[in-house]
Amino acid sequence: MSWSRYNPVRALLLAVGTLVARFGIIDRERVERATDLSWPRIVTGLARMSRSTADVAMVGIALGPAAIAGVGFASPFWGLAFSLGGGVAGGTIGLVSQRFGADAYEELALSVKVSALLTVAITAPLVGIYALFAEPLIALIGSGDEAIRFGADYLRVVAIGVPFAALNLIGSRTLVGADDAWTPMILRGGGAVVNIVLNAVLIFGLGWGAAGAAIGTALSNVLVTVAFGVGLARGGLPGIGEFPVQVPLSGPHLDRSLFGDLVEMATPLIGTNLARSGGQFPKLYIVGLFGPNVVAAYVVAMRVRALMDTPNWGFSMASSSLVGQALGQDDEDDAGAWAHDIVRFSVAVYAIIAVGVFALARPIGQVFVDDPAILPTVVTFIRVACFGVLFSGVYGGSTGPLRASGDTRWPLYAQLTGLYVFALPIAYVGVAVPEIGQTALYAAVLAEMAIPACITYYRYRSGTWKIVSRDYRPDATPGD
Repeated sequence: MSWSRYNPVRALLLAVGTLVARFGIIDRERVERATDLSWPRIVTGLARMSRSTADVAMVGIALGPAAIAGVGFASPFWGLAFSLGGGVAGGTIGLVSQRFGADAYEELALSVKVSALLTVAITAPLVGIYALFAEPLIALIGSGDEAIRFGADYLRVVAIGVPFAALNLIGSRTLVGADDAWTPMILRGGGAVVNIVLNAVLIFGLGWGAAGAAIGTALSNVLVTVAFGVGLARGGLPGIGEFPVQVPLSGPHLDRSLFGDLVEMATPLIGTNLARSGGQFPKLYIVGLFGPNVVAAYVVAMRVRALMDTPNWGFSMASSSLVGQALGQDDEDDAGAWAHDIVRFSVAVYAIIAVGVFALARPIGQVFVDDPAILPTVVTFIRVACFGVLFSGVYGGSTGPLRASGDTRWPLYAQLTGLYVFALPIAYVGVAVPEIGQTALYAAVLAEMAIPACITYYRYRSGTWKIVSRDYRPDATPGD
């Protein structure tokens, strides 16, 4: 029996999907294919989010709450790599999946090349900015001299990994768009394991603290990028197997039409990601006004939320790939059926996760902190996040078909509205009205996830994305 087919994550997804299918809510045959494409991405997400969570836990154990706060202050800056790279990669999977479905392999290879070029161009400047201005950047949103110092140490070193982290997303989305989620899981999940091992050695063995965590993160991203690059150029990797697509190093390397399509599709996604990650700066500033203990509790709870949110790594990408392939074959009805079933499948899985984590919130919080002054706040934040992830399942499932079709503006509108119109003002109420205090932060965490889900789901249900996709299909002429 192969672990690729018999493993706990796949078994759990199939069990949930089969149960939901018995009630006639989704199609049983779609459950298995969606599961086969989703579970490797979910395992990848668990590995990578576990790496991020381990960073916080290790730094906290070694250096205390101030170091947790410092890494938390640096995280939004590091997150810009994923905002920019993820936005381009969101356009990449739309282009790749449609061309894979239409057997247009030359255009597919060019789509990957222009994606990589665009990614490097927009992320490389961050390396110099972070390396030179780490401390003043952290001081803009951070509070407490010790926390700022830890954050600056982390950001200054991790900067070198920014372009590589973004390129990893291009490689991953390329293979997922070509129906291969297994290989990205092996490469990126393996990179996360290497990252955790390096961190343990550098933080505890060599005593390098926050800088050691940053070195482990940057180096592991470099290694994964090299693996993706070699594998795509050769059409496979020893020990991994053949890739479903190959991107030859020979020319051509740029196609203006594809580049234009990529920019048009990726720009709203980049804006969406920047809206989300950019909002973390003022939000962390507001949280910082409540003191370092609240910051530490908030950072821990957001790491737990990120772990709970890993199913979207699979469901959103599976939806993008399967819906995109159906659109590439001009089958809008099949595309709609895939989108419909994956949304419902996703929500069912998130409901189970939310109930389990809510019940175990206290022991989960104790993994990071045992200080009675912090633990109750950590537990409350985690439980609020459990309600929020239900909406996250709706958001991820709804965003998949929009990304696959090129209808990428509405996720941007949703993020802007949820974060800037609702979450940030609600959080600030806790500062302006002391009687409300931390309760406002809890409400803000919930609003940040609920509002975008409602808006994106509305757009998905309208079906307009099917019409939008007609301008982006292989050899499509705008307006056809």
